[in-house]
Amino acid sequence: METSQLQQTAASRLTRGYLICITATVFLSTTAIFIRYLTETYDIPALVLAFWRDFMLALTLGLVFLIFRRMRLQLPRGQMRFMLVYGLILSLFNSLWTISVALNGAAVSTVLAYSSTGFTAVLGWRLFGERLGPVKILAVTLSLLGCVFVSGAYNPASWQFNPLGVITGLLSGLAFAAYSLMGKEASERSINPWTVLLYAFGFASIFLFAYNLLTPLLPQGTSSTNLLWLGDAYTGWLVLILLAVGPTVGGFGLYTVSLTYLPASVANIIATLEPVMTSILAFVLLGERFTTPQWVGSIFIIGGVIVLRKEERITYPLKCKLRSALGIGREN
Repeated sequence: METSQLQQTAASRLTRGYLICITATVFLSTTAIFIRYLTETYDIPALVLAFWRDFMLALTLGLVFLIFRRMRLQLPRGQMRFMLVYGLILSLFNSLWTISVALNGAAVSTVLAYSSTGFTAVLGWRLFGERLGPVKILAVTLSLLGCVFVSGAYNPASWQFNPLGVITGLLSGLAFAAYSLMGKEASERSINPWTVLLYAFGFASIFLFAYNLLTPLLPQGTSSTNLLWLGDAYTGWLVLILLAVGPTVGGFGLYTVSLTYLPASVANIIATLEPVMTSILAFVLLGERFTTPQWVGSIFIIGGVIVLRKEERITYPLKCKLRSALGIGREN
């Protein structure tokens, strides 16, 4: 393949990856609207909600694959243990995020969860050989600062001295970084991203079921042994089903697909657009006021993504050309 064709192909893959990841983030940003409705209307514990969301997603995908794409039900040989670990990491992220919100509040827990951008950049560099240059460090910094402003964590009152809460929040960020890196590894193992989604969420629902049985050991209100919490609230069940088959499938599914095109660290930085998009949706749909700090934070996050995109657009095709010439294989 000629040099210009190789560069165009690489640039096209990169652009496709950005568009898929941004679309995934749009889907993910709508989850907060559904979750807010369920928790405020029915006071459903977050881990019970997480269990049903993961279970319904896995059940829906399983039925769709069974009817239309049976080959998607099959994992490559020897990958079951890998997917079990993947599901465990997803369940830990769901649980740690929930407990972090209970201990820290929404603002601080959001910032601590998106510490994943730093974790992913460093771990991606160490494990996958992804670049960790000044531009990526700048993008990570802008994204974290943006999350501070968008979430309202710039207020010192949000950061009460709570070492257990801070540790839990940082662990949620580490778990999200691990989830992103596992998605990248699944791509390297040539596992279809939708099959990855089915097994990861299926196993995660099993772990979340077990976590709810440990309710006496967890912070009050985060879980319950009564998994049929919604009872005969049919509207609540309908909203929960819509959450699972809409924003969750679209968000996590497309995010996993984007990892076949993008470095994990890049996808994770793009995902920090989620709180910005959630704030915009809350403004449009719920009439919530978009504050000046939120505008500032949005500019920081979007600026970080733009800076990263420009740098990737220049260096990615060149690196692909070099790897192709050396016969190394696909770009991470």
